[in-house]
Amino acid sequence: MRAKKTTSPGEKSQLHPRNKHRQRYDFPSLIASCPELKRFVAKNQYGDASVDFFDPEAVRCLNKALLQHFYGVKGWAIPKHNLCPPIPGRVDYIHYLADLLANSLGGSLSKNSPVRCIDVGVGANCVYPLVGVSEYAWSFVGSDIEAASLQSAERILAANPHLQANITLRLQDNKKAIFKGIVQANERFELSMCNPPFHRSAADAQKGSQRKQTNLKANAKNKSKLNFGGQSNELWCPGGELSFIKNMVAESQQFSQQVLWFTSLVSKEANLRAIYQALKQAKVSQYETIKMGQGNKVSRFVAWSYHSPEQQKQWLASS
Repeated sequence: MRAKKTTSPGEKSQLHPRNKHRQRYDFPSLIASCPELKRFVAKNQYGDASVDFFDPEAVRCLNKALLQHFYGVKGWAIPKHNLCPPIPGRVDYIHYLADLLANSLGGSLSKNSPVRCIDVGVGANCVYPLVGVSEYAWSFVGSDIEAASLQSAERILAANPHLQANITLRLQDNKKAIFKGIVQANERFELSMCNPPFHRSAADAQKGSQRKQTNLKANAKNKSKLNFGGQSNELWCPGGELSFIKNMVAESQQFSQQVLWFTSLVSKEANLRAIYQALKQAKVSQYETIKMGQGNKVSRFVAWSYHSPEQQKQWLASS
């Protein structure tokens, strides 16, 4: 008889098995790593220690503590108006990308395998490169259209010289381009990743934040806030995420021999059909959708490659 899988109380079993955030937050340990978190921690309605997730400052401080405690990132800070990403979900994306490469290799992927990754829209928070370097020793090129966001990311890297050597930041001068001007002629990347702006407008972004807060039973006085922050290029673009990803697919054809796997988060499942059509038109060799889960939310990313399974294996075996 097969033994039943058991989970400890509060375990977030829907997260990736290697995700360090599957257990409920250990606030005493987090406070020991980041003492300033203490002033944001209080008992919630269930008598458990927690932070007010409707308070952007509390969320930013929790992120700082998580990055310090689990990944050795010191002095993480972002401007108040910039996107403050939920760390567990961001970490999941990195681990599933590692699985994607392992599957292409036909086995396991060493944590010290030489992997280069492009983070399209690295943002002021620089979270994906910070976690990717810490967990797997990957190298990253982070691109962004906002110079101010890159300046924020540079300040984070300056406080973490042990990570700095593996992360390069590049400004995308052409706001209509994604890979052009970022990927140089002599470069090869095993991965590209992206968390695209998924709203069509500022009004849509505000509605999305209000829905999120309603679901979390926010107080009425807080309903005008974007509780995870975010400015225009981080949250919305003309046509929303579908338009952005279709443009990414079209442009990826020009870099088909320089990137092994292109990937992008897709927030709206209804967009998948149109994305698949775009991938077929681009004549990719392989594509797939990888599902991830955080709490009651199911997220996903689409991955595509212009290389056959055998070519993928050869690429990774020779790198």
